[in-house]
Amino acid sequence: MSNLGIFIDRQTISNSRQLTALLKCRDAAEAMGHNTYFIFPVEIKKIYKMDALFIRSRTDPMNISYVASKIAHWHGIPVIDDPYSIQICSDKINMYLHLMRGKVSIPKTEFISKSELTSEHIDRLFNELGAPIVLKEPSTSFSVRVEQAYDPKEFLKVAMRFIKMSDCLTAQEYIESSYDWRIGVLNGEFCYACKYIIPSETFKIQASINGHIVYCAVESIPKENVPKEIIDLAIKAANSIGKGLYGIDIKESNGTRYVIEVNDNPSLESGEDDYYPDVYNRIITHLLER
Repeated sequence: MSNLGIFIDRQTISNSRQLTALLKCRDAAEAMGHNTYFIFPVEIKKIYKMDALFIRSRTDPMNISYVASKIAHWHGIPVIDDPYSIQICSDKINMYLHLMRGKVSIPKTEFISKSELTSEHIDRLFNELGAPIVLKEPSTSFSVRVEQAYDPKEFLKVAMRFIKMSDCLTAQEYIESSYDWRIGVLNGEFCYACKYIIPSETFKIQASINGHIVYCAVESIPKENVPKEIIDLAIKAANSIGKGLYGIDIKESNGTRYVIEVNDNPSLESGEDDYYPDVYNRIITHLLER
């Protein structure tokens, strides 16, 4: 019998779907014969007493969840997400550089510093990437600070706003698609698959429209209905980051597939796992029974 710590915060349990997912994880661990402990930030010292740690709060190098991950790592405790994966996936430039080094198919991508926000450079970007261009501030999550620019004037306006938060920005070719594949990969192996259906009002899986948050719909997809090329690309992308648990976002356009992002700490509370009832068993086995 082992002790599994699940690191959470107030925001995690304030959402009923996230709370239900946490209870499913606890029930799976206990059915496997393990003890489960929910650990809040004020109880962070309990981590060193655990045999494994599963982080279910927002991961970011500036958040307490990263400290929790580092504590587990220092004590040799298996942890999802590991500090290395958090550092990479929380910085889109770092993430895209890893994907590029791994020769993973991504949209045409350029990195822009403040000194490059000139009319000549912006015109060149539109010539190379087309219109619209998707601008991303590197620390973005949940589609925040991701916007489209249809012309150089709009590009500069968005970029000047984003550059206040980062030394460098990501400019990316726009890939039109009504949905994103989300492929879960654990330790380099396929774990689950779903589609994020993009709301018609936006190009992102989550956006603020007229003051209201619009979310994508989630459709779990059986593995046999997922193209092999999608699974292979997702695994290749995950392996370029590490051996943790990742959610790979992939778009298809004109017969080509592109990795849009690799996410650490992927969501599992919106039905992503409907066709994969063993997903928590696999995660727990990876953490505790290796």
